[in-house]
Amino acid sequence: MDAAAAAQKRKRPEQDDEQPADGLDVLDLRAAKRLLLGFERRLRDNLEARMKHPDDPSRFADSELALHAETDRLRLLAGAPELFPDLVPLGLASSLSSLLTHDNADLAAAAASLLADLTDSDDPSDLAGVQSLADALVDANALDLLVHNLSRLSETDPDEAEAVHHSLAVLENLIDLRPHLADLVCDRTKILRWLLARLKARDFEANKQYASEILAILLQNSPANQKRLGQMNGVDGLLQAVAMYKSRDPKTTDEEEMLENLFDCLCCVLMPMENKERFVKAEGVELMIIIMKQKKSAYSSAIRTLDFAMTRFPPACERFVDVLGLKTAFAAFMGKIPVNKKNKSESYQEELEERIISLISSLFGGITKGSRRNRLLGKFVENECEKIDRLMELYTRYSDRVKAEMERFESLDLEDLEMDDDERYNRKLEAGLYTLQLVALILGHVWHSGNSLMRTRIELLLRQNKLTKDDVKDILQEYHDNIGDLDGPEEKERAQGRTKEIIAAL
Repeated sequence: MDAAAAAQKRKRPEQDDEQPADGLDVLDLRAAKRLLLGFERRLRDNLEARMKHPDDPSRFADSELALHAETDRLRLLAGAPELFPDLVPLGLASSLSSLLTHDNADLAAAAASLLADLTDSDDPSDLAGVQSLADALVDANALDLLVHNLSRLSETDPDEAEAVHHSLAVLENLIDLRPHLADLVCDRTKILRWLLARLKARDFEANKQYASEILAILLQNSPANQKRLGQMNGVDGLLQAVAMYKSRDPKTTDEEEMLENLFDCLCCVLMPMENKERFVKAEGVELMIIIMKQKKSAYSSAIRTLDFAMTRFPPACERFVDVLGLKTAFAAFMGKIPVNKKNKSESYQEELEERIISLISSLFGGITKGSRRNRLLGKFVENECEKIDRLMELYTRYSDRVKAEMERFESLDLEDLEMDDDERYNRKLEAGLYTLQLVALILGHVWHSGNSLMRTRIELLLRQNKLTKDDVKDILQEYHDNIGDLDGPEEKERAQGRTKEIIAAL
């Protein structure tokens, strides 16, 4: 089987079309124990033959063929995960883990393939059994052995490329079963380095896509892994991987998915502040602007990445202005975005709109004075204040949406549902309140500049829409009152102080 075929969705063996071992119609515990004992006997025989005749492969070749056949027979166990808790104490996990270290790469590959099947289950009723196997595999050092195997397999051989895929599948399954393993595997092994190196290959194929998926999983909810990757020059490695698409689009949907995974990884790794600094030093800001200018399929992903990089990090905002990013950003803000099959959907347009609003809000938060601030504010004077017109259009749209959602909810007959202030606020957020707050914040920054032309325009548009500055202040006050402290009490105090200043100016 080639690597492309290996990339297809892994499926558990279809037991209906297979006859269990020894002609049994049902695989019960007794039959399963017999299968396991048969495997362990073949494994022991082979190890003894290798020890006796280490320099004469012909003397242990037959035992390896027999061991391979016995390993394939164990695949029947995938249909009976409820038996795993009884088989684990008998050595199921430890024996298979030891096979991963076999000198014969074919047998190590067979072990990885078998483990991919045994640990893959979508049936909730199987969960307890599969988790018991997962825990035993971790205790048997399977994580380390799987990652070690990745480095000794050569993907130029289709069979070994398939073995790489199966090894990654086992890692994915184990993390899915026990999410805390994402931190453990990165702490105990060199999986992050292997994945980074794998993603540097220029040619696209199935295992590169799978490597991008595994890396995204490892980074998604793990600040520790995000920091680890940054420390091993991972920010630069990811930038090199996405740079291959700065002037061309992926050729297939699979390649497109891989590119999205790479940007997901970039956004995750940009959560720690020290990685934002690495991003700026590696000229990540410049690369994202180039991608936006090329207007290829990665356009929206580049905006999302810039949004992550510039949030609460002034050096990235300053670099963005210095390398002439304002023109590109405000073109997107005004709705001048490339149109293709991917971005015609309403949800895509809305997500992109929210991202660019967040990015511009970050610019105002990061650039508080000097010539850069003047250049940013100057964008709102251009072309008869068209950017302020756009701001007010967004403000009224999101405001109407939030009001409509709250009116709809309050009109429902929900006598049994008592909604507290937090639940009410969360419903408003779901309806678009956060984006409305950012638009109000940008309006406040523009007003706070003191420019009479811009203030006159804002007042005119507020009157036209039957609004007042008090409406904007109410939105900003609600934003102020709900600023969290995830970034620490000092950042919360700073953000609240700045918001108060804007409210007072209005």
